[in-house]
Amino acid sequence: MAVPLSFRGRPPTRGPRDMTGSMRPSRVAIAVLALLSACATARRERAPALPAGPNIVFILADDLGAMDVHAFNPDTFYETPNIDRLAREGLAFTQAYAASPVCSPTRYSIMTGRYPTRARATNYFSGRRAGRFEPAPLEDRMAPDEHTIAEALRGAGYRTAHVGKWHLGSGEDLGPEAQGFEVNVGGVAGGAPYSYFSPYRNLKLPDGPPGEHLTTRLADEAIALVERFARERFFLFLSFPDPHVPLEAPPALVEKYRSKALLFAASDPPTAEFGLEEQVWPTGEPRHVRTRQDHPVYAAMIEALDREIGRVLERLDALGLARDTIVVFTSDNGGLSTAEGWPTSNLPLRGGKGWVYEGGLRVPLVVRWPGVVAPGSASACPISSIDFLPTLLDAAGVRHERASDGLSFLPLLGGGTAPERDALFWHYPHYSNQGGFPGGAVRAGDLKLVENYENGRFALFDLAADPGERRDLSREMPDLAARLKTRLHRWYREVGAHFLLAKEGGPPPWRP
Repeated sequence: MAVPLSFRGRPPTRGPRDMTGSMRPSRVAIAVLALLSACATARRERAPALPAGPNIVFILADDLGAMDVHAFNPDTFYETPNIDRLAREGLAFTQAYAASPVCSPTRYSIMTGRYPTRARATNYFSGRRAGRFEPAPLEDRMAPDEHTIAEALRGAGYRTAHVGKWHLGSGEDLGPEAQGFEVNVGGVAGGAPYSYFSPYRNLKLPDGPPGEHLTTRLADEAIALVERFARERFFLFLSFPDPHVPLEAPPALVEKYRSKALLFAASDPPTAEFGLEEQVWPTGEPRHVRTRQDHPVYAAMIEALDREIGRVLERLDALGLARDTIVVFTSDNGGLSTAEGWPTSNLPLRGGKGWVYEGGLRVPLVVRWPGVVAPGSASACPISSIDFLPTLLDAAGVRHERASDGLSFLPLLGGGTAPERDALFWHYPHYSNQGGFPGGAVRAGDLKLVENYENGRFALFDLAADPGERRDLSREMPDLAARLKTRLHRWYREVGAHFLLAKEGGPPPWRP
């Protein structure tokens, strides 16, 4: 599989510069920022009937890796023409990250702009798998007193709606309705859907006709809400469960990709369906990892997801709303490549969902905002899911009541400079369902340090030269490794990180 240019450490050939760039903000960006500042000032003086900011449609996929999308991987087996259209019309971030290698923590970060470690929301709700040690203490819900992006926008006059997967708690004080969304369709505590075909067994989504496709139904619900709010400002959070397990898709699409897989195998015979990938630290059995993309059901799920995204985009066009709407498309973690069916490959990135390697953290990200974002632009600036809240609130001219760990990348959208940050951090003190080890990571510039919580061992990688994290540079660059380790440990203290616990009668685990 060829490695896309965006993963070879090269700077983008057009569009915004990366974190070290010095490009000045464009006139468009300056004008946009001035307008937003004026809107914010006016809002403090009076409450307008209609917010001055754009509509926001946030589309979130589940377990979709960066290498699963054609716009980020031209050699992918999957077909994503509508997501590719977004990339042609917007800004594609080639080094975008989820705040966690699993779903609930990343969803928490999107809603709050905070690192999930601060709230002990460090695993999917409620994953407590033990290994050599007991996992760290874990919350299994987003606290009612969190102030979310939906609450901030609703307080500024936006209509707010949540459609699809929630997985941040349920009940009167924990579901989307309690966190700023006036409409909730399908958002419950659970993660994976019971089925992608009706009956859904979802208390927030009435069953459709037998065999109705969940992905299509959620798009229908989203389109109806867009039509309902067309004359107002709105924030639609459209959270598709695809392509999370169970692996189910419309039969016609599955058959299409079965045929494609046969042709693919004939032209490029596989040496093996799965490979064996050693951990950096030989502390356990090697993990099976899928080494090629040819799973017909998974491919069908991705096309079904892409098709429904296209229908939502078409409705925005038909209603004349596209030009005044920010569309964000991303995923909550990397692709599933090491367990639960091994449906995809993240190569050249290492690992997948449940791992703190790039394959578990790197996600596709596209932002489209006509008139502000230059069509077909790209940025290699590292962006995290903690950055969405400050960015979108800035774009809407809305102030947030609480400090955010994220940084606004609004200037990037207009062609300006990247946000200045010293590092990005991850903390996953759990044994993942996908075989990943408990660990943490820090990225500063192109350097990334990965730490194993079972034994305190660490490895250093240069992502520009080695995006697959194969060559440990910690012995060649001991001073840099030590500095990054010190910075990571300081961050643990800053956010109140919790770590592994000893089993009854067992040895004590490592502590930073």
